[in-house]
Parts: sequence; C-alpha cells; structure tokens
Amino acid sequence: MSERNQGALAGTKVLDLTRILAGPLCAQMLGDMGAEVIKVEPPGAGDDTRSWGPPFAGKESAYFLGINRNKRSITLNMAFRPGQEILAKLIQQCDVLVENFKAGTLEKWGFGNAWLEANAPRVIRCSITGYGTDGPKGGLPGYDFILQAESGLMSICGETDGDPMKYGVAIVDITTGLLACNTILAALNARHQSGRGQHVEVSLYESGLFMLANVASNHLVSGKDARRFGNGHPNIVPYTAYPVQDGMIAVAVGNDGQFAKFAAALGHAEWANDARFQKNPDRVVNREAIDGLIIDALKTISADALIETLTEAGIPCGRINSVAQALGAPHTVARGMVQTIHHPTAGDVKVLGMPFRFSATPGSIRRPPPTLGQHTEQVLGDELGLSAERIAQLRQQKII
Repeated sequence: MSERNQGALAGTKVLDLTRILAGPLCAQMLGDMGAEVIKVEPPGAGDDTRSWGPPFAGKESAYFLGINRNKRSITLNMAFRPGQEILAKLIQQCDVLVENFKAGTLEKWGFGNAWLEANAPRVIRCSITGYGTDGPKGGLPGYDFILQAESGLMSICGETDGDPMKYGVAIVDITTGLLACNTILAALNARHQSGRGQHVEVSLYESGLFMLANVASNHLVSGKDARRFGNGHPNIVPYTAYPVQDGMIAVAVGNDGQFAKFAAALGHAEWANDARFQKNPDRVVNREAIDGLIIDALKTISADALIETLTEAGIPCGRINSVAQALGAPHTVARGMVQTIHHPTAGDVKVLGMPFRFSATPGSIRRPPPTLGQHTEQVLGDELGLSAERIAQLRQQKII
C-alpha cells in the first residue's frame, strides 16, 4: 500500500453512509482516485456485509474486504439527536455525501435538500435507491436479484430452451455503483462553474433497464420481444462459445471479413461463399445451420491449437477460464489487477486492483478496509474537535 496520495480526487472529502454493494463500491472507487472517505456504520454489527461469509480473513468477510478499502470507519447512531448533531458537522466538512437509505430517511432526521442548501451548499448528495422516489414503485427498497428479474435482464440470460437465469455477480448493484460514481464526478465538475453542490440520484431499476442496451433498442425498433441465445449474440453470428476437444472457447467474429478468415482458418473457405452465410444478417437468420457446421469442425481440435490458429488469423477468441484461472493469469498479474494489502487484524489479504489508469494523477491503495469503528475517536477528535470526555460520554450513551 502507498502512503502517498497523488490521486485526481486528492483533497476531496466523501461521507459514505451506504451499505451492501452499490454505495460502498462507488465510495471505494472515489477513494481509489484519491478522495478521503469516511464510512459511517451503525454501532454493533456495522455494514451488513461484514457478516456475509464464509469465506472470512480472520474475522473480516471477503465480501466486505472487496469493496471498502481506502476508507476510515466510524460508528454512529444517527437515529438520536446527539448522533444527528455529529452527522451535521460531518456533512458540513465533506464535499460528497453518498447514501442509500430508504427514501425519506435523511429528511426524517432533518437533513433534506433544503437543509443542505442552507447549511452545506457545496455538498453533492448522491442518493442510491431501488426504484427512485416517484412512479408506482417509487420509494420501495431494491434488491439486485429482484431487479435483475424485473428489468428483463434475467429473461435474456440462460440457455435458449432453459429457464431465465441471473448473472453470476450482483451486476445491477455493480452497475449502479459505477453510475453513481459517474454522476458524482460530473457534479463535482459542475461545481467548478456554479460553486454549488446538487442532488444526484441513481436507482437499481433504471440501471437494470440501462444495461439492456442494444437488446432494448432491438425491441424498441422492431416491436419484437427479446429472447435468450445462450452464449450467443442477438445481432452477430458467429459470436458464441463452442465446445472443442478438451473444453470450450469463446469466438467473436464481428464482421464479414473476419468470417471469411475464420472459415478459411478452419479449412472451410466455402462457407464464406454460401448464400446463407455471406453477410452477417444472413448468418443471424441461419445461426443454427452455421453453428452446427462450426461445432462439427471444432470437436476434434484442442483449445490451445484452435486459439493459436485463430489468433494468427486475427480472429478474437479466448479460453473460457474459471475465476481462479482468470485471477491467476499472467496478464492479470502484469496489469496489477490482484494486489496484496496488510489488514490490522486479518494480516496480508489479496484484493482486486484498480481497473483504471491515470498518467499524471495515479490512483492508489492507501488504507486497508477498516475494522468496525476503527477510526471513531480519530475522526471525532481530530476532525470535529470533540474532547476525550465527550467521546467517552457518547460511547457510554451508545451513540458511537
């Protein structure tokens, strides 16, 4: 870990009032880019994901460790007046407030947009919700699995003749976290001109719909509902996974020129002259026919031999790795996408690296994921100026 902070967001203070995945991931990315992040957790259990295991590293869940680095943790009971007084001081010292409370919670505590405009006008408030604040489902809580179902994402995942299937990760939560980070960065940029913060919102529901991308556009243009293609692509053929002698590989033929090279590399140049397969729209219509021919041609070829042949021909392809194989791959190591950090109780722990690069303002991992309330005294004393006696009193009252 680095003690130096040359990140693009160095000097930016973020108050992370979130839990689970979307919010913590957003705040971690801001921290990776140099922001100083204070994570506020309820006394006792803290963020729910602290108990989401196994696996655990010591007493820390792998889930929590993966999305909470570069943060300091304080515990605070915000439901009572003394906790709200501390929260007010924290908000006034920060640039960004990220929260994923049930709609209306901050307002109930007295920290709505009107309070922010009057008392912390430069603060950017980012609200992460399930469904937004209006509409038939406005204000309802959101859960990744349910949103994958409701947004249509599950309906396009799985085998062609199988059941709808969720993604292997909480993809709606992750995308919502990325979108939240994007909106915060845009609002920070806007503040340079206006001098004022604003309220930005993202919801799991809209993130799920946004992820439909070209599939949504296909339906909106054609009027036809989307269907499942297994590993295939709705608009491009051949663009799927194929069985080979010793496993499976993924092949992505993106245009007609690549298809001709692909066919020739497999010893079947005649495919490119077949009227059923000459143009991509033809191949989409006749996907079962061309896929059947490709499967027959590949079943006696090893994965390594096929990848070498196709790579030489300029055809995008790759082995279908397990998670362990992907994280241990030489390119993963070369790009620094697995890092080792030292945790105060768990010892040395491996975590994912940062998926972005800055030439002049590099991101960095400066702090391990915090233990629950690890920095409460430090933040309340050094940042807010509370005396040791007052901090002890708050702890006795179970406010911290």
